Amino acid sequence: STENLISHSELLQMKDGAVLLNLGRGGIVDEDALSVIIDVKPIYVGLDVLMSEPMKTPHPLLAVKHPERLYITPHIAWTSREARERLIAATIDNICSI
Repeated sequence: STENLISHSELLQMKDGAVLLNLGRGGIVDEDALSVIIDVKPIYVGLDVLMSEPMKTPHPLLAVKHPERLYITPHIAWTSREARERLIAATIDNICSI
């Protein structure tokens, strides 16, 4: 039910200079619509997730005219120091509980 939740009309409603981040689930942002709107409206977008990973060429986001407005990371938003420390601690607890 969240697929393309943020599409053409929602992107057009964003204020100039707004920042959109999707760190949760691929497909929430309509990547085709984003590839068009990001070139005509000064918005900034950070994506840690995509509809299909890894990104395959050709992909509409690879052809944007304003790539400085778009940041795509390889699904690593969870890798903060704190998150890694919790992951390691949970792994140790799981091993010790066996």
